[in-house]
Amino acid sequence: MENLAFEKSKDDPPLYEETSFSGNGYGNGEHRSVRPSVVSAFGHDTLDRVPSIDFYRNPGTVSGHRAIRPSLQELHEVFQKNGDLDIPDTVDDGEGSDVLENDDIEAIVPPENSAGVVKFGWIKGVLVRCMLNIWGVMLFIRLSWVFGQAGVGLGIIIILLSCVVTTLTCLSMSAICTNGVVRGGGAYYLISRSLGPEFGGSIGLIFAFANAVAVAMYVVGFSETVVDLLKVNNAIMVDEVNDIRIIGCITVVLLLGISVAGMEWEAKAQIVLLVILLIAIVNVFVGTAIPATEDKKAKGFYSYQASIMSENFTPSFRDGETFFSVFAIFFPAATGILAGANISGDLKLCPASVNLMSVVIAGPSGGDSIGTLLAILITGLTYLASLSATVVRDATGNRNDTIAPGASCNFSIACDFGYDFSVCGTTKCQYGLMNNFQQAPFSATISSALATLVSAPKVFQALCKDNIYKALHFFAKGHGKNNEPIRGYVLTFFIAVAFILIAELNVIAPIISNFFLASYALINFSCFHASYAKSPGWRPAYKYYNMWLSLFGAVLCCAVMFVINWWAALLTYAIEIFLYIYVTVKKPDVNWGSSTQAVTFVNAVNNTLTLSGVDEHVKNFRPQCIVLTGAPKTRPALLDLAHSFTKNYGLCLTCEVFVGPRVERQQEMSASMEQNQVWLNQQKRKAFYAAVASESFREGAESLLQASGLGRLRPNTLMLGFKRNWRSADTADVQEYVGVLHDAFDFEYGTVMLRLNQGLDISHILAAEEEMEKMLLEQQALEMEENGFQEGGKGFFKRARKPSQKVLATRGTVPHTSDVAKINQRLVEASSQFKKKQDKGTIDVWWLFDDGGLTLLLPYILTTRKKWKDCKLRIFIAGQPERTEQDKEEMQSLLKKFRIKCNYISVIGDLHIRPTAENWRLFEDMIEPFRLHEGSKDTTQAEALRKEHPWKITDAELDHFDEKTNLQVRLNELLQESSRAAKLIIVSMPIARKGSVSDHLYMAWLEALTKNLPPTLLVRGNHKSVLTFYS
Repeated sequence: MENLAFEKSKDDPPLYEETSFSGNGYGNGEHRSVRPSVVSAFGHDTLDRVPSIDFYRNPGTVSGHRAIRPSLQELHEVFQKNGDLDIPDTVDDGEGSDVLENDDIEAIVPPENSAGVVKFGWIKGVLVRCMLNIWGVMLFIRLSWVFGQAGVGLGIIIILLSCVVTTLTCLSMSAICTNGVVRGGGAYYLISRSLGPEFGGSIGLIFAFANAVAVAMYVVGFSETVVDLLKVNNAIMVDEVNDIRIIGCITVVLLLGISVAGMEWEAKAQIVLLVILLIAIVNVFVGTAIPATEDKKAKGFYSYQASIMSENFTPSFRDGETFFSVFAIFFPAATGILAGANISGDLKLCPASVNLMSVVIAGPSGGDSIGTLLAILITGLTYLASLSATVVRDATGNRNDTIAPGASCNFSIACDFGYDFSVCGTTKCQYGLMNNFQQAPFSATISSALATLVSAPKVFQALCKDNIYKALHFFAKGHGKNNEPIRGYVLTFFIAVAFILIAELNVIAPIISNFFLASYALINFSCFHASYAKSPGWRPAYKYYNMWLSLFGAVLCCAVMFVINWWAALLTYAIEIFLYIYVTVKKPDVNWGSSTQAVTFVNAVNNTLTLSGVDEHVKNFRPQCIVLTGAPKTRPALLDLAHSFTKNYGLCLTCEVFVGPRVERQQEMSASMEQNQVWLNQQKRKAFYAAVASESFREGAESLLQASGLGRLRPNTLMLGFKRNWRSADTADVQEYVGVLHDAFDFEYGTVMLRLNQGLDISHILAAEEEMEKMLLEQQALEMEENGFQEGGKGFFKRARKPSQKVLATRGTVPHTSDVAKINQRLVEASSQFKKKQDKGTIDVWWLFDDGGLTLLLPYILTTRKKWKDCKLRIFIAGQPERTEQDKEEMQSLLKKFRIKCNYISVIGDLHIRPTAENWRLFEDMIEPFRLHEGSKDTTQAEALRKEHPWKITDAELDHFDEKTNLQVRLNELLQESSRAAKLIIVSMPIARKGSVSDHLYMAWLEALTKNLPPTLLVRGNHKSVLTFYS
């Protein structure tokens, strides 16, 4: 596709076109005009773009297009080429999405889809909802009971404590919400984007459930009021409990109908209910100022009296209630502060480009916290203006319970007003503060129930959309313009009905108190954590918060949870921890830039710096491997064995050298970085991937050996595979390979070389599989094109026609997957042998030279891994025939001091014997093509040969290293005799002295030493101790 952003001219700079997000914003082939500001600002056409919000939109947007700025490579290289680059200036991220396009606030909403979408401002969407939720069942049905039990003094403390918790949470929420665009999901969205999916996923499920249970609480409160009216009029249907259940179920069905009708209808209902509620509240306070009638006095109401206030000031806990049990019942009234946040996806963006949740908290001005904070202030004052100065704790409602003035009466202050309610001391009365003084308008409870019935599905839908719990993704689907969670409404309905059947308000309220407190604790902790991380991305527009106040709020919420009900708090945290572990194990494929990541980075840097200031100690040595795997998946056996050495305990770097001009290989290398790291993570290999582009393999490996790592987190061991093709490879390749070994020794790396008889590299098999998959896809596309689809009355699909001869011919050229594996089945099996658990066997360690202990440490580490735990160590050492037992005892003593268990030690006393004639002949035949044979030539010819083939093996070299050569061949004979059945052989690696041993002779030594053996590791430490017997 031609990119209109570039002008087809090799001389002039390209024109970078503007993406239109208005009118035809999604592109239909029409020409897009050049952005005028680019030309006028700089005076010439340029590919560079001026700053624009379109470049900063979420790259993971679920709808529409986003603008992309030119890359650094395009700016840097475009003029060095012909200028005809196909670089789009928009990206479509939403193909195949099953969610609404307008669900993503960071995306541009297409005009044709914006009609009919209901969005609310901060007053209608936040303030009204919060006040209706807080002015709910507790204000009218339980507030008098709270003050009757706790008294005015402790009652005020209960309200203030609730306000402190909610205010601190509101301040923390304000900071989090104004630190970027926030979508739907309320508290779940805030926590998950701040602390990550583990915390968000666990608390999101709990919070959604708590809101669903809150529906039941408010409906039961409404039902209690209706049942009281039925009781007054002798209209009870069955009995009080069952009547509550019947009325509650009918009510929640009606509320479900309003919710399903859409947010617009629900919002209109909320406004009507608010008006009724405000009238009711005003009516209550007006009524308290009117002189009490005789009927009211009999029910304990005497208007405002200082003496009543004095009597009601102290607590009078009954029926086993305590301060915190009363607080637990009252606290759900404070949960209404999240009513606006829970429908964050349905709120308008404020005019002044303030982000979405600044509307929820800070209002359109973005300057004052007038949304939720104003709701807390208004409702808090309403709660504090209680009726405790007008009503006594107990009253009979009987007008005949009067006493003559001056008569003896000490039951309550009602005696001073001519009433004797002393019978309430032995018999439960119906009236007074202590007896559920019912005066609730239906709007108080219905509005709260309606708000939570809307909130719970919205939060749950946001959780399901993130696909953290894959089994719940069914509930992510929305319907209609507003993306209504119909399935979530139905689920919430059934949960609410289940709890309505409990039919006891005082039982339901404490259940949700702990869940809401846990949510508040994490919101506060999220703010503290984000502030503590000091990430440059933490830039909340709301400044009136303090990280330590947020931490105090989190601790306060946790403390209140345990004081209210310690076992319920433990249960809440047990559920949360279980969900946290579940999400952690499942590892959802999301990356939200959480503060947890930021703190992890800060801690990693600090810990690395701390390590750098401490001298390394031999007791803390562990192999830190740099593994020359190439692309990690091409040499799985090498990677698996390295992973066994370092898993969870050490550093493992899988490295690849891209050989060739850096400019040409740079793009390929950059593309492979993320791809290979993702592959390592998918294979659960705890390793890093690093790559360099270099003119030669040796130069690239040298760069990796010198520059890899950071501080003390630096590799100390090089792992690589044996070069099987050294006899047929170019001389330069062999020299580079051996040169890497020399460099490793020069840089004092321990060196480990793995040889499998079948080889290590399976890249040709992977390439064949990829080619086969590509051909299969092409074949399927061809069959689809040949067969086509039938449209019309007979249905959309029909049976495919018989494949054409062209398709059959194509099919015949495509190998089956199993055919690819059969090409080299032994290689495939060998490459995966270290992935599976090893059967019972031995790890044979031929510790011939003291290299500091690495040759012994590596096999010991393997025996501590689950895959190798059934393999026992066998140690072979060189010794003199006349002192075999002494050498064995010394090694046993050394192993005992090293605390390494080994029951088999063998002393090899015949290493000095020459190998058999047959094996020596095979060795000579192997090196014959690489020998110079200068001894049979005259001096002039010999010199000419040395100059022409300086890399070849000279006769003098062979004579000089005759004993060392014999040792390698003889060792292979001994290995064949003693370790043929071992699961793994570990042998001390011979060292080639630089400038003395030719590269091909050294490779011949390694070949002769390791041929025809089980998997073999050649190991050479850096001759610094890695083992110690000191504590």
